[in-house]
Amino acid sequence: MAEHVIDIGGRRYRFDTLGALMAAASPRRSGDELAGVAATSAEERVIAQMALAELPLTAFLEEPLIPYEEDEITRLILDRHDRDAFAPIAALSVGEFRNWLLSERADSRSLKALAPGLTPEMVAAVSKLMRVQDLVLVGRKCEVVTRFRNTIGLPGRLSTRLQPNHPTDDASGIAASILDGLLYASGDAVIGINPATDNTSTVVTLLKMLDEIISRYEIPTQSCVLTHVTTAIEAIERGAPTDLVFQSIAGTEAANRGFGIDLALLREGREAALSLNRGPLGNNVMYFETGQGSALSADAHHGLDQQTLEARAYAVAREFEPLLVNTVVGFIGPEYLFDGKQIIRAGLEDHFCGKLLGVPMGCDVCYTNHAEADQDDMDMLLTLLGAAGCSYIMGIPGSDDIMLNYQTTSFHDALYLRQVLGLRPAPEFEAWLETSGIYRHDRGIAFDRDLPSRFQHVLGAMGLGTVDTGTAR
Repeated sequence: MAEHVIDIGGRRYRFDTLGALMAAASPRRSGDELAGVAATSAEERVIAQMALAELPLTAFLEEPLIPYEEDEITRLILDRHDRDAFAPIAALSVGEFRNWLLSERADSRSLKALAPGLTPEMVAAVSKLMRVQDLVLVGRKCEVVTRFRNTIGLPGRLSTRLQPNHPTDDASGIAASILDGLLYASGDAVIGINPATDNTSTVVTLLKMLDEIISRYEIPTQSCVLTHVTTAIEAIERGAPTDLVFQSIAGTEAANRGFGIDLALLREGREAALSLNRGPLGNNVMYFETGQGSALSADAHHGLDQQTLEARAYAVAREFEPLLVNTVVGFIGPEYLFDGKQIIRAGLEDHFCGKLLGVPMGCDVCYTNHAEADQDDMDMLLTLLGAAGCSYIMGIPGSDDIMLNYQTTSFHDALYLRQVLGLRPAPEFEAWLETSGIYRHDRGIAFDRDLPSRFQHVLGAMGLGTVDTGTAR
């Protein structure tokens, strides 16, 4: 692999590989420092960014960061690269590509056409040269629309994943959280449960419960139990009413092996979900989650920085035409994103890179309790992502996940973002909310004291009794 050398101010800086140059140019991350790949000083970081700006985009096609023969994700990236789509920017350097992205020539239509011609390494490289406002501006110009029972990602829309987790998978506790979320206009992206166990019987029970709620009340949304893809396949074989198949993914073959998956298994999961033909509006049946640091934590990073590896995970996602992808940005912990500043930057980078690659990006705006971050940091990231056109965020009672034990966004946070930025739910879900008397865009949440009782027959039909949700105005 070629060395990258730059002489400046009488000093010579040498980066042994393109991967080393990318790592040195990356904004400061605790994970990169832990892995020993980060720049040793702010000066070295700026020098690396200068060298990266001069690098032709074609270098990423000529010098794979992980050898082609060693990694199936590299093979996927290069084998799927669309040279015709790439042609309009093929002569540009990374710095010139940044300027092009910020220009009026890069509109929603041209960015959509360009996406198949971009590799994760190209978008990761250009993101390292961008300020926060650049990431927001370009992210907002990217439109990625997906469909299953409703339409996610339209301009001017913000969806939410209703996340009714329970530490013992208790049906009544889950049902109460679902009802609470629906009454606050949450759940159009997906009603998605992280099960406490990966037991197939439990997963089937939860899927049947979600299906009964959605079908009985004719809610235009989709459900998912976030179990391992092998468990999802087994549940489908048992006849479970499965909308979306979930899997955590990473940007290297070795890291995915640590998750117990490979590309062939993901294809099998997608085909199993497609065989059920449950999506009346579209066939986007996969749901993926990612996060900076996953490959580093598995010692499967090949000497690369965590942000570049995260972008490579989006190539995996793109292959399977998912309905939803989200970065769980602060979940892995301060070993990889130390504080609020690093989490904010990482969330915007992930959204930018995923959208440029044509991936339907959301974000779990979150942090763990031992990170140097707080809810004010999350409010800043939440607002910036709303301005950047993020497809969806999480909705959890009180913003505190009692099963996974981390802090994220609440039902109220989504209402705040919709109100401040004039955003609306997915159109089909919004129509259902208005018909149900729960929500109107011009009035927000405004339901009467009798509304919760209209939902009680759904819970009663499942033997869950009644739930006191209170009222909101």
